[in-house]
Amino acid sequence: MYKKLSLIILMSILPILSFAQGTESLSAVSVHAIDQPLAIAAVVVFVIAYLFVMTEDFTKLNKSKPVILAAGIIWILVAIVGKSLGANNIVHSNFDHIMTEYGELLLFLLVAMAYINLMEDRNVFAKLKSTLLRAGFGYLATFWLTGIISFFLSAVADNLTTALVMSTVVISIGKDNKKFITMACVNVVVAANAGGAFSPFGDITTLMVWQTGIVKFTEFFAIFIPSLVNFLVPAIIMSFFVPKMESQSIIEEKVELKRGAIPVILLFILTIATAVSFEHLLHLPPSLGMMTGFGYVMIYNYIYGLKIAYENRNPKKHKMPPHAFDIFDKVKEAEWDTLLFFYGILVSVQGLAALGYLGLASQYIYTDMQSIAPSIFSAHTQANTIIGILSAIIDNIPVMFAVLSMNPTMEHAQWLLITLTAGVGGSLLAIGSAAGVAVMGKSKGKYTFMGHLKWTWVIALGYFASIIVHLLINH
Repeated sequence: MYKKLSLIILMSILPILSFAQGTESLSAVSVHAIDQPLAIAAVVVFVIAYLFVMTEDFTKLNKSKPVILAAGIIWILVAIVGKSLGANNIVHSNFDHIMTEYGELLLFLLVAMAYINLMEDRNVFAKLKSTLLRAGFGYLATFWLTGIISFFLSAVADNLTTALVMSTVVISIGKDNKKFITMACVNVVVAANAGGAFSPFGDITTLMVWQTGIVKFTEFFAIFIPSLVNFLVPAIIMSFFVPKMESQSIIEEKVELKRGAIPVILLFILTIATAVSFEHLLHLPPSLGMMTGFGYVMIYNYIYGLKIAYENRNPKKHKMPPHAFDIFDKVKEAEWDTLLFFYGILVSVQGLAALGYLGLASQYIYTDMQSIAPSIFSAHTQANTIIGILSAIIDNIPVMFAVLSMNPTMEHAQWLLITLTAGVGGSLLAIGSAAGVAVMGKSKGKYTFMGHLKWTWVIALGYFASIIVHLLINH
C-alpha cells in the first residue's frame, strides 16, 4: 500500500524531482526506501516547502526559509530510514557529495556576484543605461538594441542583472506606452534567457552542468546558434507590431565611470579566463579558478586603498574623487536569499535521491513513457523538451539538479539539448524565470503576467525552432 501511495505522491510532483534516466546518482546509490512511511513523509515535506516557494509573492516569505527547514527535516528522515536499513554509509556518502557540490557552487556564485556588485558600484551598468537613453533611439531601434545587448551581455553578466538594466532603459524610453514596454520587456527577458543558455556564466543551470564536467566550456558554444534562434524568431515577429515612434530626446544626466571601473572589468574577464583555464587545462573545479580570480580583485582593492590614502595626504595633486570601495562590502551585498535557496533545494533533492525517488521518476519518464512519435524524435528529446516547458512553471534549478544527480545515459547532444531547454523554457511565462519576475517588479504594472502571456505563442515558436535547429546541427 505504501509503495502505491508513494508512487501517487511522486507522480504529482514528478517534474520537480527528475526527468532523467538511470538508477545511480552522482553520489553512488540510494537506500531504495520509497515504500517506507518516513520516506513518503520526506516527499510531503518537500512538496509543502516548495508550495511556499511558489507562493512567495503572496506570503512574503523568502524562498530560502521554507526549503532550508525542509532540507533539515528531510535529512533527519533519511538518516532514520538509513539507520533502520543498516545503510548509514550510503546516507553519509550522499550527504558528503551534496555538500561538496553546493560548496563549489556557493564559492563560484559568491565571486561572480561580488564582481557584478562591484561593477555596479563603479557605474558600469549605469553608464551603459545612460548612454542608451541619451542616444535618442525610437521604439523600434530600442526594441532591437536592448534585445541584442541583452542576448550577449547575459552570457557574462548573468540574465537577471542584464534584464534589470535593459528593462530600465525600456521603461524610461517607453514612459506611458504600455504596449511598447510590454513588448520590449518580453524581448529583453527572452533575449537574456537565451543568451544565458550558451554560457556557464549566464545561468545557474548552465553553471551546474559545467561544474559536473558533462559539458566542457567550449562545448557550450554548440548551442549558440539554437539560442540565437530562440531569441530571433519571436523578436522578428514582434518587431512588426512595435508601435511607431521616431527618435526622441530624453533628458538623462550623463553618468561617468568611477575610478577603477576599467580595471575591475578587466579583472572580471581575467577571472573568467582563469576559471575556464583551471577546468580545461588543469582539470580543476571552476570554483577554484573563480576564487583565485577573487584574489586578483582583493589585491587590487588593497593597492587602490593605498592610492586613496596617499591622495588624501596630497589632495591637490588629484582632480578625480577617490570613490573608495571595500570588496567585502560587495560580498555582503550578494543575493544571500538566492544562495541559501540553492542550498535548501539541492540538499532536499539529494535527500529524496538518497531515498530512491529519483530512480522511480526516471523509470517512469524514460522507460515507461515512450516517445509519442518515435519516427520523428526520441524519448530523450521528448523528455528534455518537456523539461523546458515545465521550467516555465517550476524553477529550473531543482529540475536540472535532479537530472544531474541521476546522471542519465544520454548522447552528448541530448545533454546540450537539456541545457538549452532548461535555460530558455522559462521565457514562456513571465514567472518562468528570475529575469521575468525581476522585470515585473521593476516595471510597476507596465509589464505583467498577462501582458507576457499574449506573446507566449511567438516565444513558443522560438522555443521549438531552437530545438529543431539544435537537432539538425548538433545531433
